Amino acid sequence: MDRMFRVLGFWTGIFAIMFYLGDMKTTSLLFFGQTGFFVLLSYLKLTERMYIYIFGAYLTIFFVGFTYWTTFMMVPGQGGH
Repeated sequence: MDRMFRVLGFWTGIFAIMFYLGDMKTTSLLFFGQTGFFVLLSYLKLTERMYIYIFGAYLTIFFVGFTYWTTFMMVPGQGGH
């Protein structure tokens, strides 16, 4: 299970680099933070159950934040312009 957190760290790192190259500095910093979080957790040698609990908490926080952002912060009809 610890290797899967390294895989998550790898992919969030790839996304962070791509966001940085696309001049999306704030988003790249968010993804670099996630990369550090996942890689750090992968070396803690926790039990598989603990890794699942942490991942579940991560998903819960992500979905709450994403839902809040898309509901209250995004302007309807702007289309990213």
